[in-house]
Amino acid sequence: MSTPILQTHELTREFVRREKVPGRRFARRRTTLRAVDGLTVTVRRGEAVGYIGANGAGKSTTIKMLAGILVPTSGEVRTCGLDPVRQRRDLARRIGVVFGQRSQLWWDLPLAESFTILAAVHGLSAARRDARVAELVDRLEMGPQMSTPVRSLSLGQRMRGEVAAALLHSPELVVLDEPTIGLDVLSKQRLREFLREERREHGTTLLLTTHDMGDIQRLCDRVLVVDHGSLVYDGALAGLSAKVGAERVLVADLAGPQPRLDGIPDAQVVDYEAEGARQKLAFDATHTTAAAVLAAVSERADVRDLSLEEPDIEDVVRRLYEQNRP
Repeated sequence: MSTPILQTHELTREFVRREKVPGRRFARRRTTLRAVDGLTVTVRRGEAVGYIGANGAGKSTTIKMLAGILVPTSGEVRTCGLDPVRQRRDLARRIGVVFGQRSQLWWDLPLAESFTILAAVHGLSAARRDARVAELVDRLEMGPQMSTPVRSLSLGQRMRGEVAAALLHSPELVVLDEPTIGLDVLSKQRLREFLREERREHGTTLLLTTHDMGDIQRLCDRVLVVDHGSLVYDGALAGLSAKVGAERVLVADLAGPQPRLDGIPDAQVVDYEAEGARQKLAFDATHTTAAAVLAAVSERADVRDLSLEEPDIEDVVRRLYEQNRP
């Protein structure tokens, strides 16, 4: 069995806030917010783990403690076998972090120069830098953008640059915080394909926080769900969907008006539009597949176009929260 790359035990982080007391001009009331509450989890090398929850659930706070940016209030954490706070400099050589809303690239410099500076920060030799940059530029299709100032890149181009910057030193662990936020469908697909290849070829461990269920489904083997800083689910995505009853939806655009496609095995019509020319069929992916549902639909109607709607991650998490609350 592979050794853990992440371990936490009863990890807790509290923040102290001072608020005005109504009716008392200078009085302040001290309150404590527990953002992460007794988190105990292990991630092994080579895993791809999704870390999800509603806004304010404690995801970003956890990541900052794993990276050594925040000091835990109590509990223990080890990242790559290191104490993230005391050994932060050593840890920086072994992990890569991408925050979707923050940049580690130099805004006014060409992308190539950002990579040169980051390579120097990580102490890469010129030969290793050039080989790794060439690999990343090729696989992320960034060649035409290398001489472009970061400020002039599109969002999709910049995010590919951010991921390349985080992976430049070939880290053991990559932490991705909302890496596809705001990206178009094609940019998301390219980034996801690259991350799968990186993991397959280099054995990189991925820890991903996102509100995009597509990211989780296409990149992760395992899901951790947090509610108010506490772990409420640890397992496969299929198990999570089954637990809360989340369904995928096949949207079928038919050649013309059709009666409701009732009676499709393991699927049910949940929306009927344009006299049946467009019908939406919900199905449980643990019992059937989109291909099976499509085949059954095609036997009864001429399908002109189709698409899949994934379960909304906020809805999945909300249902799980409701199940775990008294």
